[in-house]
Amino acid sequence: MPRVIVTADPSPVPRDDTVWLDEQVLSVHLSTGHAAAQFLERLAWAISDAEDADNERADHRVQSRRQPRPHVSSTRPRGQRRVRA
Repeated sequence: MPRVIVTADPSPVPRDDTVWLDEQVLSVHLSTGHAAAQFLERLAWAISDAEDADNERADHRVQSRRQPRPHVSSTRPRGQRRVRA
């Protein structure tokens, strides 16, 4: 699920996390309508891309669960006896 996190912590995101937008944001980015619109457009792209990736992962998980199992014949070759454990 996409998230927006605003923090004063300059530490990098862990390597195993996927990052769609990582930029330093200052109040000047919201100081004019044009600058704010550009920032919101970048944010919207990142959110949309993250949603697409999240949906692809969910679709992949569902497809892997729905894979048909290989057909196993219930008949035994002649001459073999059923052994009970």
